Amino acid sequence: MKAERIGLFVVGGALLVAGACIVVPRPTLGLVDWSAVFGALLWATTVLFVAAVVVWMVLTYVVGSGYEPPAGVHRGDDVQVRVLTVDSAAVVQATVDSLPEEFDDVRVIAESPVSVEGAAVHVVPDGFECDAVRKGRAIEWARRALYCDREFVLYLDEDSRLESFDGLPDADVVQLQERPRNTGSLLSYLADVYRMGVQVEQRAFARLSIPLFAWGGGVAIRRTVEDEVTWDRETLVEDTAFVWAAAQQLDSFRFELSTATCRNEAPPSLVEITQQRRRWAAGNLEAAATLPFWYQVVTRVRNCAWALSPIVTLVAVPVSVLGTGVVSSSFAVVSWVLGAFTLFWYLRGVLYYGREQLAWALALPLAPIVTVVHSMGTVAGILSPPGEFRVTEKIGDR
Repeated sequence: MKAERIGLFVVGGALLVAGACIVVPRPTLGLVDWSAVFGALLWATTVLFVAAVVVWMVLTYVVGSGYEPPAGVHRGDDVQVRVLTVDSAAVVQATVDSLPEEFDDVRVIAESPVSVEGAAVHVVPDGFECDAVRKGRAIEWARRALYCDREFVLYLDEDSRLESFDGLPDADVVQLQERPRNTGSLLSYLADVYRMGVQVEQRAFARLSIPLFAWGGGVAIRRTVEDEVTWDRETLVEDTAFVWAAAQQLDSFRFELSTATCRNEAPPSLVEITQQRRRWAAGNLEAAATLPFWYQVVTRVRNCAWALSPIVTLVAVPVSVLGTGVVSSSFAVVSWVLGAFTLFWYLRGVLYYGREQLAWALALPLAPIVTVVHSMGTVAGILSPPGEFRVTEKIGDR
C-alpha cells in the first residue's frame, strides 16, 4: 500500500502546485512549463481511470455476458443463519423478523448480551483469542464454538433484512445481492445507488478463478469449506479475504450469485460512508498481497483509479469545457467519455433498484458530486489506512 500512498500524495500535490502556477505564473519566473506538467499529470490519471473502465467493461459485458444466478436447490432447512452484531438489538430484531419461516436455525453472534426474539443469542467471550480481529474474530469464534449440521452457514450483517429468498445454488460460496435503503443522508444513499451500478460486474465473478471481492453482509458458505479455510486471519475485509483464500486453497472452488436480496442500510452520514469506504480500500489493498501477480495488478489499479476518479470529475472535465489550452482536443474527448461513464453507472444503479425507484434518475445532475462522495473514502483508505475495524453506524427504523 505504501507505493499507492506515495503515488497519490505526489500526483495530488503536483496537480495542486501546477494548477496554482498556471493561474499565478510569476513566482516560477517562467522556468517551468506548468501547463505541460499539468496536462501530463491529467493524462496519467485519466489513463489509469481508462484502464479501470476497460477492465469493468470486459468483466461486465464479456466475461459476465449471459450469466444468470443458478436456480436455488438448498432451502432454509439446509441453512444455519448467523446474524452478526455488536449490541444493536432493535436493528437485529428487524433482520431476524425479515427471515422466512423456513429458516429454523437462527443464531445471533454478539459482542455484548442482547435480547432478540426468534433467535438464539451467543456472546463472543472476552477471552477468546485468534489471529482474526473484530468481526472476523466473532465469525471465527462462531465457527469453532457453534454446532452446525447444515449444508450452509448464511452470514448476515445486523441490518441485512432479507427481501427475497428462493433457495441457494449449489456452490462453495454464494453471494447474496444487496439493495441499500435510504437512511436519511441523500448523498450517501445516492452513492450506494451509484455503487450498485458499478457492482453489476459481480455477474462475472462466478467465471473467474478468484472473485475480485465479496460482500459479507449477505454471504452463504458451505460448512465444510468454512472449516477448511477458516476465518482466522488478520484483515479489515474478512469477507473478501476469506473468498480469496478459499479460491486459492481449494482444488475446486465454485462461487455463485444468488437471486436472494438483502435490504441493508446505506451509511447514515458522509462521515460514515467515508469511513466505510476507507476500511474497504485499505483492507482490499492489504489483503491483495496474497493474490497472484495479475490479480494484484488489477486490484491495485482499480483502487487507485477510484481514488483518482474525482480528478476526472472535478478537474479534467471542467478544464476541457473551459478550453484553457492546457489540454488537447483528444484529452477533452476522453474526459467527456469518462464523465459519461459516471452518469451511466448512476443510471445503471437506478435501474438495478427497479421501477419503484426510477424517480431517482432525476438526481442525475448530482452524479459528479455522488462520484466524489463514493470515492473520497478510497482516498482516505490509501492515504491514512485505519488501524482497526470500525463498525458503520446503523440507525434501524429511526
